[in-house]
Amino acid sequence: MASKLQQLQSKACQASQFIGKHGSSYYKQLLEKNKQYIQEPPTVEKCDHLAKQLFYTRLASSPSRNESFWKELDHVKSLWKNKQDLKVEDAGIAALFGLECFAWYCAGEIVGRGFTFTGYYV
Repeated sequence: MASKLQQLQSKACQASQFIGKHGSSYYKQLLEKNKQYIQEPPTVEKCDHLAKQLFYTRLASSPSRNESFWKELDHVKSLWKNKQDLKVEDAGIAALFGLECFAWYCAGEIVGRGFTFTGYYV
């Protein structure tokens, strides 16, 4: 156990040194590669303007997303009406989807309690 901890510390130290050496060059390279997305001048007002643009653009796309939701819901309703024609694969996919939703719910509960499993602080 102690040797694994030492190996982990060694690898973390190596990663830290690598980031220390090459982190700034990677940062500069990343900014240079994506400079077409950078807004000039970088002010608070510009950020507020972009945030409002994003909000209202997403709000404007809401009707098409709403329409897609209702189409998918109609598809699920038709599958439920014809459940005798349902394949095992489709039922398996539905079960996995339900399991994934439950897992995300559990993860959210754990995060909401401060990463404790019992709800008590240890």
